[in-house]
Amino acid sequence: MEACNNSVLLLGPRGCGKMAVLELVIEDLLKEYPDLISVIKLNGLLHSDDNCALKEIARQLCVEHQLLFSKMASFDDNTQFMISMLRECGLAHKTVIFVLDEFDLFAQGKQRLLYSLLDAMQSVTSQAVVIGVSCRLDADQLLEKRVRSRFSHRKLLFLSPSKVDLQRLVRHILILPTDSGLPHDYVIEFNAKLLNILAEERFKQLLDTLSDSDSTCNRLLRFLFSAVCNMDLESGFLSFENFNDALSSIQRQPKLECLKDCSILELYMLVCMRRLEVKEQESYNFNSVMKEYKNIHESFQTSDYYAKNVCLRAIEHLLERELITFMDHRGNNQSIEFRPMKLLISYHELYQGLKSYRLCPAILHKLIDREG
Repeated sequence: MEACNNSVLLLGPRGCGKMAVLELVIEDLLKEYPDLISVIKLNGLLHSDDNCALKEIARQLCVEHQLLFSKMASFDDNTQFMISMLRECGLAHKTVIFVLDEFDLFAQGKQRLLYSLLDAMQSVTSQAVVIGVSCRLDADQLLEKRVRSRFSHRKLLFLSPSKVDLQRLVRHILILPTDSGLPHDYVIEFNAKLLNILAEERFKQLLDTLSDSDSTCNRLLRFLFSAVCNMDLESGFLSFENFNDALSSIQRQPKLECLKDCSILELYMLVCMRRLEVKEQESYNFNSVMKEYKNIHESFQTSDYYAKNVCLRAIEHLLERELITFMDHRGNNQSIEFRPMKLLISYHELYQGLKSYRLCPAILHKLIDREG
């Protein structure tokens, strides 16, 4: 803990554990040196303005050292106060750690805060560390020349967990310790069943699907929490279905959410458009959709048949929900009835939406199964 002014950047994608690792390191240091470390935390989302940031530094230093904080102090006053405090802390062999989360946001504008902070660290009497945390790998390139010349150029790169790491994490989190206080036989059986699930190829594929979209630890924890919440309380054991349901619950599917709010008629319109696309009809408009809708009604004698103006309103609703769109860019120069349109929802999404729609007519299930 002897005087050695330093600055370092922790870089990596969001959710890869930068702040978690930093918090653990600082926690260990505070336990080992409780009276020799002060921690000042800033966030670029809140303190990217230089005046605001220096005021917050002054406030935290005053709280840490039980001093009176002045809200009316100017930027220069707060700068001088910070320099004085760093000098006093250095003489007392006390280190001040500055944590700048969202570091790239501090690199916007004139960068007066970064310059003042790094410049103050050039003094032999000060004893401080600046730790920048950012998801931008080029964060150091955003610094001005005068700031960059005072920066230590140390960078630690954090990577998202690999698929092998995720499997190890799942096992580490879910396996019950033998000294958990639960019945020994239950712990043995629970762990055995869990290991069998983790070894299945379909579970590995499910975990691959999860990591392909987002492999962060936060998302993995949400996934496992959801799986445990779905666990059968009577048996007390996890099943593959619990994990499968958990994946479905945390995957954001805005198109499926829109389908839940659609009327029966709007579902008919979507299925008709899907049928026209399967028939390799390159272009279709509202009149083409109405013709297909009429054919379905006549072929299957459905009870859900509505007038043309009602169907036109249903198409307008689908356009507002962005489930369909026009293929041209003519604006309002042409009637909706004649403008070519297309689906913005895939077959899989439409199929899943109809399957989860509680009041969906059986004929629509039958029609969509045929098109698959």
